[in-house]
Amino acid sequence: MAAGRRIPEATVSRLPLYLRVLGEANGHIDTISSETLAHRAGVNAAQVRKDLSYLGSYGTRGVGYDVPYLIRQINRRLGLDGDRRVAIVGAGNLGQALASYGGFPARGFHVVAAFDADPAKVGQTVGTTRVEPVAAMAEVLRERGADIAVITTPAPAAQAVADTLVEAGIRSILNFAPTTVVVPDHVALRQVDLGIELQILSFYQQTIVTSVAGL
Repeated sequence: MAAGRRIPEATVSRLPLYLRVLGEANGHIDTISSETLAHRAGVNAAQVRKDLSYLGSYGTRGVGYDVPYLIRQINRRLGLDGDRRVAIVGAGNLGQALASYGGFPARGFHVVAAFDADPAKVGQTVGTTRVEPVAAMAEVLRERGADIAVITTPAPAAQAVADTLVEAGIRSILNFAPTTVVVPDHVALRQVDLGIELQILSFYQQTIVTSVAGL
């Protein structure tokens, strides 16, 4: 069955884009063509059809995709058909901003714990969550049933935090610390370095300027 096929990582990275487009369209239109979905997601129609084929055969030729139904199927394959409980480690500016972001609950993510090593931050409230000491992290994570952890600590602390998270049973980690952390194979890890993203953007900016200047 198509729905049982292994979904490539590149396809997984595009499914949230399709989900965002579908969410914006939901309630306004009942069906959407692969061409329209592709245009709004910034890819091509053939790529959309190939990506969605990994979920199953949900499109109708000449009609398109049923928007609410496709939303449910993408949510199901992304594991978003139930709530996810998130812990944030590092209550600095970035950690506070993430904990206070109002868009997470609508997508099924609920910040249930926040931690920091600074005694001055412990006891403060970020978003709707009280900051706990890092020393209590393993116990609090288990008590609150956290599924996902986000690391927003300074780089030197990130690996030790990741190790503690893994020992506490966390199996999904999003690392914003500007360093690479290493986790066991059974733990899903995404690393986001904003400095690297800006360097990549700088390359494309330079390419665009050079291209325009050569016209």
